[in-house]
Amino acid sequence: MRNIGKLCTCVLVVATYAPAAPRQHVVAFGKWTTAKLLTGDDESKPVDMRVRPLFVDGRTKEFTTGPAHDVTERLFVAQRAYRLNDLLPQESGAARWRWERGGWLLVDRASGRVQTIALPVFAPYYSEISWFRDYAAYCGVSDDGEKAFTVVAQLGKRKPLLKKVEKDNGDGTSQNCPAPLWSRAPARVTFAPPGEPKFTFTVKSHAVDVAIDDVDEAGN
Repeated sequence: MRNIGKLCTCVLVVATYAPAAPRQHVVAFGKWTTAKLLTGDDESKPVDMRVRPLFVDGRTKEFTTGPAHDVTERLFVAQRAYRLNDLLPQESGAARWRWERGGWLLVDRASGRVQTIALPVFAPYYSEISWFRDYAAYCGVSDDGEKAFTVVAQLGKRKPLLKKVEKDNGDGTSQNCPAPLWSRAPARVTFAPPGEPKFTFTVKSHAVDVAIDDVDEAGN
């Protein structure tokens, strides 16, 4: 009996100090709904934008628009959509919400973490992004709206693989730049910026081990 008691004590000690099993998270999208997005210089041109909620463990974490892209079996990216308070300072009453397109989110299905991605000169209203593997290709615009760029960025890298200034198309934007086209073996992307000949950029970088913090919102 004494040996059995010692054995039970040892089992309890091991169980107490054994690392807890990682918490399992459920990441899922909700149903699509249609919202109005105001466009144009005077914001007078409403266009339809499809949005859907991103749920983590049954709670709404973000809203997204457009298709998601699987980077790995664990990680995917999606473009953020959000509501902005459009109430003027001299106006009173309840908030006046309007929908906006935002940047891109990196989502970890295992940890439930959602974080924003820093994409150089990405313009939510004008950039039509094309994803392939962990690469993002798009036309971007400088903060002052004076320069347009063709860009290839890679998740996990701070500097873009390509950031090429394009010829001024008259208004300093890339709004007429179509989404670039990817091909593989080798990985390369073809841009067709407005007013300029097509060109192809071959990616010489190798895959980056993309990861985000495994600590969830509850600190588990």
